Amino acid sequence: MRPTRLLLLAALLPLALSAAPPKPDRVRVPAGPFQMGCSKGDAHCDKDEGPPGGVTVHVPAFDIDRHEVTVAHYAACIAAGRCSRPKDHQRNKYCNLGAPGRERHPINCVDWHQAQQYCGWVGGRLPYEAEWEKAARAGTTTPYPWGDRVTCKEAILDDGVTTGSAGDEHDGCGEDHTWPVGSRPPNPLGLYDMHGNAGEWTANWYARDALTTRYARRELKGPESGRQKVVRGGSWDEDPPNLRSSFRNVKPPESGQAVYGSIGFRCAYDLAPPGNPQPAH
Repeated sequence: MRPTRLLLLAALLPLALSAAPPKPDRVRVPAGPFQMGCSKGDAHCDKDEGPPGGVTVHVPAFDIDRHEVTVAHYAACIAAGRCSRPKDHQRNKYCNLGAPGRERHPINCVDWHQAQQYCGWVGGRLPYEAEWEKAARAGTTTPYPWGDRVTCKEAILDDGVTTGSAGDEHDGCGEDHTWPVGSRPPNPLGLYDMHGNAGEWTANWYARDALTTRYARRELKGPESGRQKVVRGGSWDEDPPNLRSSFRNVKPPESGQAVYGSIGFRCAYDLAPPGNPQPAH
């Protein structure tokens, strides 16, 4: 092979490698039932969180990202031509894409379709709402996986107390924006930032009675249509009740003129049947 051609191939190789999807760092969530919805004794529950003590929901085993998808990972999807560009830091100071030093922060300002694009690129999908809550609870039955309350020691939020470089602003534990993923300890399953930092898109359309009329009947994928998608986990600019494991936020799947600076996502993955391993990415 001619030297000039070798040099050309060497120059193109890093570009080809950068266009490949990252290999996700996944956590296995085992199959089985859990109590979904309003935790026993939780005075903050809304009616759409089901009856006190929750409802029994059976969830098959699945994998889920250990961390929220980062700016760096989403930028790689844009470079590969598989993801559209969301609103960025030039558009709004709270958007992480294009913000200096935020490559390891969760990607935010993404709408539901953009989150789906990325998850498809890495061979996954957005988690179903019941999957998300089972992973977030990680075997616990209290409002938060660490107990009945949450502070900036456990999650990135607006706790109304903590201040930092943003002066008297409490959002983001005093920083007025997200933090790098994994800045707080993981839950018992080894998952980071399930509560706070960025809220997370789920696959489901919102239905007020979904827990009792669908999920408890093992219909995890419904409803089939709607106006808003479910967002879970709370975020850096929300107060403690919105970070509860059972809290259900809702947003239209298209952001329109809204920024969605509080919303990011992580991906879930179906398990291959025995004897039929999933292809490597």
